[in-house]
Amino acid sequence: MNSAPENATGTLPRRLVHRWPTVAAVAVVIATFVDGVPPLAMLAALLAIMPVCYLLFGAFRGELRDLRILALQLAGLVGLAAVAALALALGETVGLHVVAAGWLAHGVWDIAHHRTGRVVPRAWSEWCAVVDVGGALAILALL
Repeated sequence: MNSAPENATGTLPRRLVHRWPTVAAVAVVIATFVDGVPPLAMLAALLAIMPVCYLLFGAFRGELRDLRILALQLAGLVGLAAVAALALALGETVGLHVVAAGWLAHGVWDIAHHRTGRVVPRAWSEWCAVVDVGGALAILALL
């Protein structure tokens, strides 16, 4: 009868090991936002760079040979770069709200990639989704 608590306790470390991208991402979010919101320019630059990483992963993995996937990835790049540019054009306060919305949108993009298992490794899309959604929420909470 004492085995149930042991099994419950024993599974937690295994779950954490299995979800290492999430654990690592939470650590990144905490480290990034512990001292407050980073500069808008940095957050906007990261938003524009995120889809470039997906293009690089997709190219190395051979996923971009399908022109539909390539077109979708390029559309994501253009869309998120446009959000980043808009955030910079609007100034600090409104811009941070816009960049947070962009980070949240990229988090949804990550979840879609995680579900399909395409373009990027699943560990990457899991990590990135947690960083993006956690970062967006941190930006909004700290404003």
